[in-house]
Amino acid sequence: MGVEIKEGAVSDAEFEDMKRFVSGYLSASVENEDDGGRMRWYPWHSAEYRFNHILNVVSLSTDIAEHEGADVDVVRVAALFHDISKLEAEQEIHAEEGARVAREFLDTHGDYPESFIEQVCQVVADHSYQGSLDDVSLETRCLIEADILDKIGANGTALMLLRMGYEARTHMDAAEMVERVFERGRDASRRLESDRAESIAYQRLKRVKWFREWLEDEVPEMDHDTELR
Repeated sequence: MGVEIKEGAVSDAEFEDMKRFVSGYLSASVENEDDGGRMRWYPWHSAEYRFNHILNVVSLSTDIAEHEGADVDVVRVAALFHDISKLEAEQEIHAEEGARVAREFLDTHGDYPESFIEQVCQVVADHSYQGSLDDVSLETRCLIEADILDKIGANGTALMLLRMGYEARTHMDAAEMVERVFERGRDASRRLESDRAESIAYQRLKRVKWFREWLEDEVPEMDHDTELR
């Protein structure tokens, strides 16, 4: 007797169509604003950065979902749409607006079960929840944890160093900025609940510590007043 293989709700081709839609939507969000949008002078507020962040979160949340036994299709589709309205809506409502856009797309593309669409939209709407992750669904937790993880580690460090350039700060301030990345990452990682997310966070924070040590070793005059713990 063979093993039954359960096909996912979303094919690879359908997911690629969704990715193209999300990328185009983000680009249009910027192009449609006469002033270039909110804080576009920082790279992480550009369409390019936002789409890259979304793809990072898709990868991380899918990994976590597979390890934690969540519905992978729900998680990866919700991750793809979670920040689609980030560049056109205020921070306080971007999750709800993202859920609205996701529903419009899923209702008009393909033949997805209403239960699937409802679950995806609920996860998108809930991804900005700031309370305990014990209070949300497993799929929402996977997305929130992935969203947190993308700001931790080498990626978070690179973004902070880019910010230094925009603020005309010198490399002598780098240790302080890396310390800030570590502290924020450590604080954010305290919200994590799954073993998989905690493991990823540990590895990423360890890289930040290594980078700080390399900086201090190569730049003797760098400020040593603070230590990573």
